[in-house]
Amino acid sequence: MNKLKCAVIGVGYLGRFHAQKYQMLNRAELIGVCDVNQETSQKVANELNVVSYNNFHNLFDKVDAVSIAATTTEHYNIAKEFLARGIHTLIEKPMTRTVSEANELINIAKKSGAKLQIGHLERFNAARLAVDPFLKKPLFIESQRLATFNPRGADVNVILDLMIHDIDIIQNMVKSPVLSIEAEGAPVLSSAIDVANARITFENHCVANVSASRASLTTERKTKIFQKNSFISIDYHKKQFTIFERGKEEMFPGIPNIIQKETKFGESDALLTEINAFVEAILQDTKPLVTGEDGCEALAIAAKISEQIEGKLSLRYEQL
Repeated sequence: MNKLKCAVIGVGYLGRFHAQKYQMLNRAELIGVCDVNQETSQKVANELNVVSYNNFHNLFDKVDAVSIAATTTEHYNIAKEFLARGIHTLIEKPMTRTVSEANELINIAKKSGAKLQIGHLERFNAARLAVDPFLKKPLFIESQRLATFNPRGADVNVILDLMIHDIDIIQNMVKSPVLSIEAEGAPVLSSAIDVANARITFENHCVANVSASRASLTTERKTKIFQKNSFISIDYHKKQFTIFERGKEEMFPGIPNIIQKETKFGESDALLTEINAFVEAILQDTKPLVTGEDGCEALAIAAKISEQIEGKLSLRYEQL
């Protein structure tokens, strides 16, 4: 198998970009796009000179791999059909609506031998990929993700829409089970939670403070990792990271010299990197960078944060 036959299910805003990236890869062939909205599907198909499908069942005998970028509520129903047939599947985040659905997809993929990758895009940000050699044992992590309100993501709360990126990144860095969660949040511009903060304590004693808002006037995506003798600051939006390390010499008696190193990555394309990694994992038969288990773990933590905040909000409303 030298060239994968691929299709994209759900070609609204993000799915359209998935389709474009497949066409940029030498080892993939985009054979079609599919959307329940016939006009949308045909428009994207015309742009890319591929076939438009309105029923994903018609793709089963035509593809080796698919991206699923439909609404979150449909991820499970669509993905299970492709995975059961051994068709490799990339699912946009959040993986599914529930943890039980996510676990079922993982089991289906294992039985069929299909690769399952989850679209946690920030893991493929050039700045995030580059910090791995500098990660030692994180002691404290701060993440902040701010965005202006966009109705396109309002089908889920801000934890599943934005914060889940940082949950996945932090879980991947810390590599330890969660011990406890303390979360607060509130709806602001929609009926769902629009601002949230969570303090996550891990069994290895690392603590993460994670904030997300889609009720902001500015956009910001940053993470700071503090560890012994150094800390790392990642700016995902600017695609750069800075390392601050304690030097061997002292600036003044008792005050260590701080060495600062900044690295910028310019116009790197995280989505192209993500889809290329998916294609290469299939062709080389390697484990995807973001596995189904990774997606399920991030979803489980996000669900606990959501449930805790919703429980507190319900109690407050009862007291009004």
